[in-house]
Amino acid sequence: MKRRLAIAALAVLLLAGGAGAWFLLRPQASDTGFQGYVEGYLIFMAPEDGGRIENLAVDSADRVTQGQLLFKLESSMQIAQRNEAEARLHQARAQLADLQTALQRPEQIAILKAQEERAKAQLSLSQAELDRQRTLFERGIAAKAQFDQARTAFERDRAAVEEAQRQIEAGQITGRTAEIGAAEASVQAAVAALCQAETRLARRQVVAPAAAQVQDVYFRAGETVSASQPVLALLPPENRRIRFYVPEPRLSTLALGTLVSLSCDSCPTGLQARISFIAREAEFTPPVIFSEEERAKLVFRVEARPVDGAELPIGLPVTVTPIETEAGS
Repeated sequence: MKRRLAIAALAVLLLAGGAGAWFLLRPQASDTGFQGYVEGYLIFMAPEDGGRIENLAVDSADRVTQGQLLFKLESSMQIAQRNEAEARLHQARAQLADLQTALQRPEQIAILKAQEERAKAQLSLSQAELDRQRTLFERGIAAKAQFDQARTAFERDRAAVEEAQRQIEAGQITGRTAEIGAAEASVQAAVAALCQAETRLARRQVVAPAAAQVQDVYFRAGETVSASQPVLALLPPENRRIRFYVPEPRLSTLALGTLVSLSCDSCPTGLQARISFIAREAEFTPPVIFSEEERAKLVFRVEARPVDGAELPIGLPVTVTPIETEAGS
């Protein structure tokens, strides 16, 4: 009986010794490399003004070039505003040409005064509407957008009255130089208004700021988006990063600009990256992809940029090995 117990104990010791020897001989990735993953800094493309998406020119996984159209918002109102500004510019230029050929006659002054009276009447209506909307807004009945619209209409009509008064003053000046100067100012204002209208119209089309791949699409044609609300996300190749974590004892072996090699499942050999960021403060290793032993480590976050142009999938786990370590091993 004692002999059987001794044989069993010897077998247990042999098995335990064999397992321990296998553990010591098994290659440890943490001894030569660091565990990390591929991260991408996305560019979220959003319109500066809200509206309905009229045309979505790309889809997920598409590759786009710099300046390529991504999506377009419905812009009928902006086109009308542009046309109005263009017509006002033609009118201002025509008035300047007329002043450069002859002085204004009394009949023209009478027309300007009639325009002033009409503008004052419109201003009175705008003032009454503004007061009404202010009262409703303060009581919480009307929305702020309605109050802002009434205030904008009031400011517009007040500017129209001032414009009419200035035109009358310019028409009553006996000197031709003052009249022409006022007309030239009106032309400049009309040019500025046209540029603003064209800018608002151009903003309805969003183009790619750089060559990239469409990572995700959040809205489709026919849907309505708000201002600054992302419609899609782009990932330029240079925005990929390799994020990994280094224990404090091994941090001194790395420096900005150091080359590291990358390896992962089904990845081609020879992938390299250059360290571009080393954190100044330590943190605990994120527990999402690392082993139980590594989760409790206090480490420093390090980022590296791929130098070979490899477009690794976002979130792919990788092993990062310093080149110097490989050469010395």
